[in-house]
Amino acid sequence: MNGLSTRATELFGVRLPVVQTGMGWVSGSALTAATAAAGGLGILASATMTLSELSTAIDEVRAATQEPFGVNLLPNAPDADARIAMIIDRSVQVASFAAAPKPEQVQRLRDAGVITIVTVGAKRHAEKMVGIGVSAVIAQGGEGGGHTGTIPTTLLLPQVVDACAGTDVVVLGAGGFSDGRGLVSALSLGADGIAMGTRFLLTKESTVPDNVKAIYLATPPTGTVVTSAIDGAPQRVIRTDMIDGLENARFLPFVGAARNALKFRKQTGTSLPDLIRTGLAMRRDQDLTWAQVALAANAPMLTKAAMVDGHPEVGILPTGQVVGAIDTIPTVADLLAEIERDALSVLSMLAAGDR
Repeated sequence: MNGLSTRATELFGVRLPVVQTGMGWVSGSALTAATAAAGGLGILASATMTLSELSTAIDEVRAATQEPFGVNLLPNAPDADARIAMIIDRSVQVASFAAAPKPEQVQRLRDAGVITIVTVGAKRHAEKMVGIGVSAVIAQGGEGGGHTGTIPTTLLLPQVVDACAGTDVVVLGAGGFSDGRGLVSALSLGADGIAMGTRFLLTKESTVPDNVKAIYLATPPTGTVVTSAIDGAPQRVIRTDMIDGLENARFLPFVGAARNALKFRKQTGTSLPDLIRTGLAMRRDQDLTWAQVALAANAPMLTKAAMVDGHPEVGILPTGQVVGAIDTIPTVADLLAEIERDALSVLSMLAAGDR
């Protein structure tokens, strides 16, 4: 036991109640392993990997650390069943979902002893996830990066805590967290820990190119925007000329989106029939138009252009609003050590009434 032991550390089998989220093209084996080794829960982002690449990434994490880690999944991926089978067969401890999973997916994982985490943006979403038996939820407020809602974390988190009251479901807060003070604030709202993306993106183990990291460091709190122009759903990104162009354009982005969707199909080894089936599922489950489906398939390639290829002028930069409060690029070990030290200091100060 330590001063930051919570239901989250007990559930995940980690030392610190801090989760590194599964960011596409960013959360690879190096970042995930570094987080796990430093006491947090690292999560591999598998949606941008082929099955073979995911298998290799799991091997690489295991070679670097014996600590628990997780894999992030897309519930509507055409090979979701195969990825779930791999998680179970390879004894990966945690499976996380960025969107609502199917009840049968959760049941299959739970039956195999795999912990399940789902990100939610509203109290009713949390209630639904509790109903299908997930192990934990991440309540992501509007400050969060990537796809996000409109409810601020300080309002959403207590509502989700209340929705999970009386159950074994662990609650994590996300959106606006980057340090020990933020961790304590989440705990004070009833959460069992925090999940962070942007803060981990800006670490030495993150493989995001240095020129792109420099853009993040230079972005003020007012330098982000929530836009639906990328894939039809609200997404927080750094405001750039590329984003302004997408928001002002009409027909041409759809043509480019369809072209990039086919590129993403080749990148991830997805067959054309599977891509079509995924699009049909997205239309059915998310009530999207075909234009929005094409844009949704296009988004990963726009992210790759910046996060992998280092060309932000033709890509997008997903980020949380907290980017404006970050001005360093530490190692993951140094980051988590600082979070732990500062959180314990704040808790000690509060206990002593020393303000």
